Amino acid sequence: MKALSRIRSSVTGVTIVAIATISLNFIESTPACAKTSEAKPVLSAAALAVADSYSADAAQQIFHEGGNAVDAAVAVAFTLAVTYPEAGNIGGGGFMTLYVNGKPYFLDYRERAPLAATKDMYLDKDGNVIKGMSLVGPRAVGVPGTVAGMWEAQKRFGRLKWKQVLAPAIHYARDGFDVSEQLQQRRDDAAKDFGDKTNFAKYFGNLNTGVHFKQPELAATLTRIAEQGAQEFYNGETADLIAASMKPGDGLITKRDLQSYKAVWRQPIMADWNGYRVITAPPPSSGGIGLVQLLKMKADLADRFAGVPLNSAQYMHLVAEIEKRVFADRAQYLGDPDFYKVPVQELIADRYLVKRAAEVNPSEPSDTKAVRVGLGTSMPEKAETTHFSIVDRWGNAVSNTYTVNGYFGSGVVAEGTGIVLNDEMDDFSAKPGVPNMFGVVGQDANAIEPNKRPLSSMSPTILTKDGKVALVIGTPGGSRIFTSIFQVITNLYDFKMPLADAVAAMRFHHQLLPPNTIYWEPYRPIEGELAKQLQAKGYVLKEQDFNGDIQVIKVDGKTPEAVADPRGRGVTRIVQ
Repeated sequence: MKALSRIRSSVTGVTIVAIATISLNFIESTPACAKTSEAKPVLSAAALAVADSYSADAAQQIFHEGGNAVDAAVAVAFTLAVTYPEAGNIGGGGFMTLYVNGKPYFLDYRERAPLAATKDMYLDKDGNVIKGMSLVGPRAVGVPGTVAGMWEAQKRFGRLKWKQVLAPAIHYARDGFDVSEQLQQRRDDAAKDFGDKTNFAKYFGNLNTGVHFKQPELAATLTRIAEQGAQEFYNGETADLIAASMKPGDGLITKRDLQSYKAVWRQPIMADWNGYRVITAPPPSSGGIGLVQLLKMKADLADRFAGVPLNSAQYMHLVAEIEKRVFADRAQYLGDPDFYKVPVQELIADRYLVKRAAEVNPSEPSDTKAVRVGLGTSMPEKAETTHFSIVDRWGNAVSNTYTVNGYFGSGVVAEGTGIVLNDEMDDFSAKPGVPNMFGVVGQDANAIEPNKRPLSSMSPTILTKDGKVALVIGTPGGSRIFTSIFQVITNLYDFKMPLADAVAAMRFHHQLLPPNTIYWEPYRPIEGELAKQLQAKGYVLKEQDFNGDIQVIKVDGKTPEAVADPRGRGVTRIVQ
C-alpha cells in the first residue's frame, strides 16, 4: 500500500472538551492576541463560495471595508437569514471551522433542548412516536445558537465593528430583495406541511417570484442586535418576544433558556491524509468522524479500489459497503459530548478502521443485520441547511454550516421579530431505533435531555498543506453531508478532477437503513446499464430530491479558486 494513501489520525483527546464559552455578560473586549494579525497578505485575493448573490455582495462589501474572513462570514450568515430564509437563519444554529493565524479552531453554536424537554416528549401514551410533533410548531423548536455563535467568532477574530458586519443584512431586510423562483418553490413545498398549524403564511404568503420582499420586523430585530450585541437576542426585547411566541402552541423555550445559552469552542477533529491535514467537526457532529472514517477505510481498501472507474457499479458498491459501517457507528456511539463520553479516538483509530474495512464484502452487499457496531459494547438533519466557505488575503479561512433543519424550520415565526424558528428537536432520537426525517436512527446517546445538543451531520471542513489553507468545503444535506464531502474530496484528489468537475459529478448515498438502498439524485441520475448492474448486485435504487449544495474554495500556491454547486443558487467571488 502506498504511504501517501494511509491516513494517520491526530485527535488530541478522547473526549472533546469546551475550551471557551460565551459569557452571559457578552463582554465587548477581546484579548489582542485573539485578533487576526496585521501581517501582509499571503494570497493574491480573497475568495468566497456562498449560497446566494446577496450574501456574496455582503461579503465583498466587508472585504472592501478591510474585514477578514471572519467578518465576511458573519456578514454572510446574517444576510442569509434575510435572503435565504428557508435555511439561512438567526433562529437556528450550526458549526464553524476556522483556520486563523495558522491555527485551527471549531465553534459549536448548535441549538440546545429547552430546560423543560423530556426524553419521551414526542411519544404517545403507548410509547409510540407522534408523527410530526418534532417537526412543526413551537414544540419542535430548540434554543437558537446562531447569534451567540456569530458574536463569539466576530469578537474573538474579527477586525471590523459589529455594526458594520450586520449592516448588509439590515439593508436587505429593510429595503428588500428580489425573490427567486427556487425560493418560492421551497416556500410552496414548506407551506403544504405547515398548513394552518403555524403563522408561516402571515409572514411568507407574499414570498413570490419577482416580488421585492421586505421584512420590517426582522429589520428592527437585526438593528437591535447590531446596536446592543448578542445579549439583546438572549436577554432583551427579542428574547421576550421569542419566549412569548412559544406559549400558544405548547412550546418549551423560556427566557431562562435563552439567557443560559452558550456557544462552545471545541477541539476540532484532525487527521493527516495524503499529505494534507484534515480539520473537521467534532461531536455533537457525526460528520467529522464519518468523513475521516470514510477516507481511512477507502485508503485501507486501496487494492480493492485500484483500477475501478469512478462511479461505476463496483465503485459505488465498495463505497456503500464503507458507508454502511460508518452509519452503524453513528447510530450507536455519537451524541453531545457534554452529556456523553464519545469514543472519538477509538472510532477513527487506524487499527479499528483496518478491521472495519476488512469486513467489506467485495462482490455483494453485506447483510444489513450482520453489520454491527464495531467497538463491541453499547454506549448509552434535513437538506434545509446552508453552507459557505470563505478565505481572506491573509490566509485565514472559515467553513460554516448552519441550519433550521426543515425548509423554514418549524414554520413558526416569532411574532414581532420576523425570525424563522428551527425544528431542530427532530434531530434527537425521539425513540431509540426509530428513524428521524432523514431516515437515520439513533440510540440513547442522542436521546432528548434538557440543555443537550442534538446530533448533527454538519461537517464544515478545512484541509491544510504545510500549514497553509488548501481546501475549504462543506454542504447542506442532512445525513448526506459528509458522504457528499467525501465524494468531492475523492473526486478532486484521488481522481485528479478539476474543481468544478469534482463538484458537478454524480453523487450517491447509502446509510445502512433502508437495507441495501442507494439513493440517486435527479441532477445526475443512476439509469441505464449502471442501474441494471447495481440492481444485479442486490441494491434497491431510490431517487432523492437533494444531494448537497457544495460550496468550496481550493488554494494553489497564492491563488484561490472558488466553485458553487450547480445544484443550487450559490455564487462565488474572487475579491482583489
